[in-house]
Amino acid sequence: MRLPIIAGNWKMYKTIEETIEFVTSLRGLLKDVPDDKVEIVICPPFVNLQAAASVIKGSNIKLGAQNLFPKQEGAYTGEVSPLMLRSVGCSYVIIGHSERREYFKETNEFINEKVKVAIEYGITPIMCVGEKLEEREKGLTFDVVKDHVVNGLKGISKDKVQHVVIAYEPVWAIGTGKTATPQQAEEVQKYIRKLLSEMYDEQTAQTIRIQYGGSVKPENIKELMACENIDGALVGGASLKADSFEQIVKFYK
Repeated sequence: MRLPIIAGNWKMYKTIEETIEFVTSLRGLLKDVPDDKVEIVICPPFVNLQAAASVIKGSNIKLGAQNLFPKQEGAYTGEVSPLMLRSVGCSYVIIGHSERREYFKETNEFINEKVKVAIEYGITPIMCVGEKLEEREKGLTFDVVKDHVVNGLKGISKDKVQHVVIAYEPVWAIGTGKTATPQQAEEVQKYIRKLLSEMYDEQTAQTIRIQYGGSVKPENIKELMACENIDGALVGGASLKADSFEQIVKFYK
């Protein structure tokens, strides 16, 4: 049985003061959610990690980052290392988000390097994969997803890949208000699990959690999570409001 995971990706929102107020509220709202029903993760911007960590300490909320640089230290101005993330209390990190791929030109090879380093430092990578609208319209969804999955996990052994969370995020459904139908999401997520079984084996594929990401809201969480191969959600805009994130998480209560 795979434990569902709901992760909130705050993107570039909230100051330190707003973070403390928000997370304090969230901690109270979610305190009665059993951690054997769903795993709760928040992913604030780098500058807010310490503040968030201090508020969630001892709670059922875990801390994640939105990115990392795949070196322990060095002359990499503006970057943040896995060692730094671990020291601030991060147990998760989002890697390969479509915005990183598009705006910062991150390649599968670079993403693969990040995934390997995150695992090495005991941080669970949430590796994002997914197609753009034009790719879906051209019937290339499976080709794009296969490219992201196979190359993102290249060289990662069977025992280590079980520590990876995969997030399927159709790019056309991120921040657009559009959501893949449960049928569209399940079709791709089922394909990803089949792909994993071919890359590794069926038992391994069944242990790996695959989230859905793309305009997840309280209104559509029930339908999406009813799908066999959807093991939680990577939540964007709805994770910035305490009441909406609470409703999404408490679907599992």
